[in-house]
Amino acid sequence: MKTTDVSDEIVAEITINASAERVFAALVDPRQRIQWWGVKGRFETTHMQSDLRVGGAWEMRGKQMEGKPFTLRGEYLRIEHPRLLEFTFADWEARNSVVRFELEEKSGVTNVRLVHSGFANKAEREKYQGWPWLLALLKAHAESAS
Repeated sequence: MKTTDVSDEIVAEITINASAERVFAALVDPRQRIQWWGVKGRFETTHMQSDLRVGGAWEMRGKQMEGKPFTLRGEYLRIEHPRLLEFTFADWEARNSVVRFELEEKSGVTNVRLVHSGFANKAEREKYQGWPWLLALLKAHAESAS
């Protein structure tokens, strides 16, 4: 996995041995997203609602460590099935940024490029250290079902 250090964005890439269709489904299907987005007792997603259309809203709820609740929400900005998903991302600190997943498949193997942008500064961006961990969970989920 590659991660790029840019002051106002996070860029990470991972290769997944699954089709872009499979990876895209894991990103947009609420039942699948609950299965892989987090780990019980650490950061566990328990609920997701999604109106998968440009302008549609999404919301995820769950528990952080020690059972503290969290809510993540946003709005879909671009959906190009199965190669691009872009949405706003607001968390418990009321930040509003943009997350973009770009999927490129070759021979049943998909490169996933994640760009999380819109941070006010490097210090704000550094509070988001979970993307490599979440991408590894996405990889494990998508590969287990392919």
